[in-house]
Amino acid sequence: MALSMAQNFATRWVAEHASDLSGWTAKIFDFAETAWREYQSADWYVEKLRAEGFSVEAGSGGMPTAFCAEWQNGDGPVIGMYAEYDAVPGNCQAAKPERAPRTGLGFAAGGHTDPHSALGMSGLGGLLATKAAMEHHGIKGGLRFTGEPAEKVRGSKPIHAARGYYDGLAAMLSFHPFYMLPMCNTVRWDTHCGAAYSMIYRFICDEPERWGMGDGAPIPQSHSDVRAPGANDALVAMYSNSRFLRDSMLPHQGGWSISEAILSTGQATADNLPALMADIQYMMRVPTVAMAEQVTAALDRNAEAAAAMTGCRVERHWVCKSRPGLANHAMASLVWEAIQAVGAPKWDDAGLDAARAVQSACGFEPMEAPLIEACHQLIDPQEAERILRQDLAPKQKNSTSDDYTDITWHTPTARFYIARPALKAPAGAAYPSWAMNALGGISVTIDPMVQAASKTLAVSALRLLEDKSARDTAWEEFETRTGGGVGGENWSPPLCDYEPPIHFHWPEYVTTARGRDWCIPSAGGPV
Repeated sequence: MALSMAQNFATRWVAEHASDLSGWTAKIFDFAETAWREYQSADWYVEKLRAEGFSVEAGSGGMPTAFCAEWQNGDGPVIGMYAEYDAVPGNCQAAKPERAPRTGLGFAAGGHTDPHSALGMSGLGGLLATKAAMEHHGIKGGLRFTGEPAEKVRGSKPIHAARGYYDGLAAMLSFHPFYMLPMCNTVRWDTHCGAAYSMIYRFICDEPERWGMGDGAPIPQSHSDVRAPGANDALVAMYSNSRFLRDSMLPHQGGWSISEAILSTGQATADNLPALMADIQYMMRVPTVAMAEQVTAALDRNAEAAAAMTGCRVERHWVCKSRPGLANHAMASLVWEAIQAVGAPKWDDAGLDAARAVQSACGFEPMEAPLIEACHQLIDPQEAERILRQDLAPKQKNSTSDDYTDITWHTPTARFYIARPALKAPAGAAYPSWAMNALGGISVTIDPMVQAASKTLAVSALRLLEDKSARDTAWEEFETRTGGGVGGENWSPPLCDYEPPIHFHWPEYVTTARGRDWCIPSAGGPV
């Protein structure tokens, strides 16, 4: 693919701003704020985008750590990109080639795993490079850049989609770091990610005095008297019964999974009083919405039974309801051409030395070529599709989950992956999670990915802006697949019928007399 003058300008812009992008990536990596609590990260993006001439709505969609930025260079098509920036609890890691938490914190604090710090900065790099090329070459059109918090719980995109933030786009470009075959330095072709539902069951024991009442008199509150089992018992019953019945929720096909997490309520000093409230969160990843609804019905039954046997009532609160993804071959082909023009990430001696240092810190002999071969190679999307389908049932159309899928129903979308650094392991060995997290934060190991992804985004966006036939082809396919576009007979409408779930016990950082620390807040307590 021969690049246009504007595309060449954009790739040079990314290279010339490599130092800026590196420093910005490191800053977000060090913030490492987790779902729904990305205050510093979101503020940083909003301030930067406004300084670059974008009009920014902070708190978009009712989410305090989301945003939507717009920039227009005259009338023309608008291309969408986005940033994610949430980290993961229990993965605090410094940008060092040995296991170490970031300064002043413990390992239980948040840390970037995917890493979204570099994902978001790749998006920003591609965005600003595209804007610079549009200004320099007089290309008409616009750019929209959304800030997407809480991706780890599939949080923001179903909400943004339902509230119209992806409407009116000519196309959307969705990037994610990756390293596992076959989705490495390639684009998704047919098999996009599936549906995802997540909810919190809140058990509330707000009338413990009524437990065991027979003659209308309350039970004396002696330490030796019978008491209501309470919310913790309800949660344990829910957890264990749902585990026991998991095999009966769905057929053993289709590649589905369910996971759970217990949200702390800080009741460790409550003596022997019954727990008044307990939250358990479920996440299911399934190929279809119908499967998600079936699992939800089973969990609802278990929750009601657990509440009834423990003197509690139960509330179900949605965290996410995300649709399966829609393919667009025209968009995938366009981005694949951009990936081939840009090439795979290139690590210099400093980056490879840092990778070897991590190998050594893990107790392995450093290798001459420490990164897996897939990091350096491009994979044709249709070949990647062939490999991916080997492990899937023929009737299964979607696999695993990621909330970018909600965007695919509003505008032609390409989902592509650029390699993040991943280490070769000796036969029969595996690396601890901190090693991957460190490689995602050390500048000389993660910057090559940011450079390649930023260039790919800019080259793809400029192709869409400059080539009307490419846009038209993508939209014709979108309308065919949806049976008429947005609202068509085969179109899947947004599933989000809930308010942003921002008031729960999501962990966060606090600053006290002891310094900056990691905590479970009390907001969102008993109701």
